[in-house]
Amino acid sequence: MIHIVFNNADIAALEAAIELDESLAGKIIEIKDDYAVGPIMDIYETEGYQTRRDWWKDVLAHSPYQDQLDIVDDKLTVHHLHTSLNHDENEMIWIWMGQNVHDVCGYYWLMSQFKEYQSRVHVLYLNNLPFLNEKGQLFYPTHLSQIQPKEFLKAKKLARPITLSEFELDPDEWKKLCNENEGVRYLDGGKKIISMGIGYYDKEILSLLTKNAQKLPSAIANILNKMKVKTGDAFIVSRLKALEMDGKLVIAGDWNKGWKDMVVQMPGGSAIVNEIEA
Repeated sequence: MIHIVFNNADIAALEAAIELDESLAGKIIEIKDDYAVGPIMDIYETEGYQTRRDWWKDVLAHSPYQDQLDIVDDKLTVHHLHTSLNHDENEMIWIWMGQNVHDVCGYYWLMSQFKEYQSRVHVLYLNNLPFLNEKGQLFYPTHLSQIQPKEFLKAKKLARPITLSEFELDPDEWKKLCNENEGVRYLDGGKKIISMGIGYYDKEILSLLTKNAQKLPSAIANILNKMKVKTGDAFIVSRLKALEMDGKLVIAGDWNKGWKDMVVQMPGGSAIVNEIEA
């Protein structure tokens, strides 16, 4: 059995569950790219793939992750999965996804490449399902990492093969999104994804900044904590840069020194120089 997850934090959660239930034992593989943002036109072709890599290179510039681009190769991961399925006819894939746009877009990108293995690819979609938290209270997780290990034993009962109908319809849905090629994708319940413009998060980002200068890492943490629909920190910074170019906020500092020395604030404040010197 091969488990597929879409967030690094989900790996530890699933590993803890496997320790409680040996029937879940298997390799855990993470699909690393975030297909909920960025260009996806012709994503399975060389030109489309390179366009996306170039976009990520710009987004990750000056970030703590700029040296990680070359180790993200989901295409190679898919090749290894195909090889595993071809070498062992009993091998199966379980795709785990929470109710968030990152996981669902990753699912669409991945499953579209496995139609020939239909009966051997299962999905576990934790869509609008209640689980117990550490205090014994019911809640509805959006990510696998939010689920207690013992609760995964309940979740495993949801595993089912992706149907032939889904292998017909879901790749068409993904192809439509790829052709729309907007900068952001939004989960509108179930597996319904809606294309949005690249500035979809801008209004909310601006609402979470103030005229008081903030160190960039603190501003990012506040935005991630309070925003209703989550996205990645590097993407948020790319939008902050775009908003600065549009004159909607102020950023100061030396990008070559990384995020830690940057300061951000809404226009009209006066403390930004002092914050940099601090």
